[in-house]
Amino acid sequence: MGRAAERWLKAKKKQPAKQIGVDEKTAGRGHDSVTVVCDLERATVEHVGDDRKKESLDGYLATISKKARERVEAIAVDIWGRFLASIREHVPEAEEKIVFDRYHLMTHMVKAVDEVRKEKNRQLKRGGREMRGCWGVGGWLYSRENLPQRHKRRFQSLRQMHLKTGKAWAMKESLGELWRYRFMALAIRHFKAWFFWATHSRLRFMVEKARMFRKYLRQILTYFWHRIINAVSEGLNSKIETLRKMAHGFRNREHFKTAIYFHCGGLNLYPVTHMNVG
Repeated sequence: MGRAAERWLKAKKKQPAKQIGVDEKTAGRGHDSVTVVCDLERATVEHVGDDRKKESLDGYLATISKKARERVEAIAVDIWGRFLASIREHVPEAEEKIVFDRYHLMTHMVKAVDEVRKEKNRQLKRGGREMRGCWGVGGWLYSRENLPQRHKRRFQSLRQMHLKTGKAWAMKESLGELWRYRFMALAIRHFKAWFFWATHSRLRFMVEKARMFRKYLRQILTYFWHRIINAVSEGLNSKIETLRKMAHGFRNREHFKTAIYFHCGGLNLYPVTHMNVG
């Protein structure tokens, strides 16, 4: 597998992606991870770098020509300072091309809702009570469209009780509406209303996320220019996670990288034959 991946990677034409997705993936136990760069148009992994550092992404961007970097149209990425530093250093007009991915932004919101839930549960424990069942351990983390049918009735009754966790959940769902707008002006108006609601909610975790999103609002709104999301990256991540589970984790990170290239790199693995004529 290693020889096949190496052979094709050397022969592979350097066709830098115009739309790039950047994400990280855990290789095994602990914090051992790799940075995965993919082509969002061709749905292939283009580069796998060690760790989650600036140099991890430099290893891809620095190897392609300046002219090729100028042709990059958009880069979908999480809010991670080291990746942003690499993109700004290597990609011309980076501020107009960085798109903070909806999936990762909503993941930040899900974590904030969970922190509100945990804080409320700690308060109840001190008073001799506790939230139990699905809604005590993470039922609030469902999105509206993914809520199981069996929980809908109870969920509606809980929302009517005006709980802090329910309020945080409603803010998360409201932010998710941002990406449904067709025009940026309407999206900006929605965000301003949402920001006022979140920062006046007296829920410190929601206030923190709202201020972070306002700080990076420019890169959130670039979505309305490029209309790209990291769904392709997430699909590849799902495939990579299957590879990791089948191997029960990778102790050797190079083996993990080889497996990613082999199965997700779009490699042409047909044997090359040579024919003598005459």
